[in-house]
Amino acid sequence: MIRSMTGYGRFEGSVDGRNVIFEIKSVNHRFLELSCRTQRGYGFLEDTVKELVSKYITRGKVDVFVSVDADENVAAEVTVNHSLAAGYVNAMKELCDTYNLKDDISVSVLSRYPDVLTVHKAPENEEQVISIVKKAGTQAIESLVAMREREGEKLRKDVLEHGRKVIDIVAEIEKRSPQIVEEYRKRLYERLSEVLKDTTIDPQRILTEAAIFADKTAVDEETVRLRSHFAQMNDMLSQSEPVGRKLDFIVQEMNREANTIGSKVSDAILAHKVVDIKAEIEKIREQIQNIE
Repeated sequence: MIRSMTGYGRFEGSVDGRNVIFEIKSVNHRFLELSCRTQRGYGFLEDTVKELVSKYITRGKVDVFVSVDADENVAAEVTVNHSLAAGYVNAMKELCDTYNLKDDISVSVLSRYPDVLTVHKAPENEEQVISIVKKAGTQAIESLVAMREREGEKLRKDVLEHGRKVIDIVAEIEKRSPQIVEEYRKRLYERLSEVLKDTTIDPQRILTEAAIFADKTAVDEETVRLRSHFAQMNDMLSQSEPVGRKLDFIVQEMNREANTIGSKVSDAILAHKVVDIKAEIEKIREQIQNIE
């Protein structure tokens, strides 16, 4: 199934007794570019997140945010910086004596000063945290992928619709092209008749000139290749693997054929149809920029 590169997924809940938030969003990008933000002390999760995301996503700019609540069962030790505390006490007593202030130093007041109390926690069980994040992340990423698939289906339908319009215009060009040669032959005959008047006109010369004109303005090869490119595109859009880059190449080839047709046609009607083809191809190009 075709996927868009735009999507969003989120998991927020309890996993193995820990509250977890795993948020992921993606937009279009030429390659896979992943940015992972975690709370302080959980940087070890970054490689795990990248590995997990790369299993589901091959292209796109992906931003991930992960938050895991601290384990309340982890033992903590609070230590006192006695030298710093003594320094604060002596400084406050000096203030009292110098300015005749009330001495209201208390433990609660002293403990509020920076670095007097320090909390030391045992290191997190990294394997446990990684397991928890994988479970939460899998659900969030699957939610994002589902959204990308829904968007991808819309893109597929839109691209195919523009493709059908191009093929319809190609059919009109193929129908019109032989008529142009016949019209050229008639105009050539009329001009020669006017210039030569009573002189007999060589029919073979008319046929030769018409054949040269037909060869110069023939677009059969280009229209056949355009049809082939769209057949390839239709086939790619039915595949389940990422085809965004291949589609981008196919569109470049479509534009090449359209430009060649435009350089060959000398008829105003066909020139307008070539413009219409290029407009539809440009719409296709814009849409496939967001296909994975």
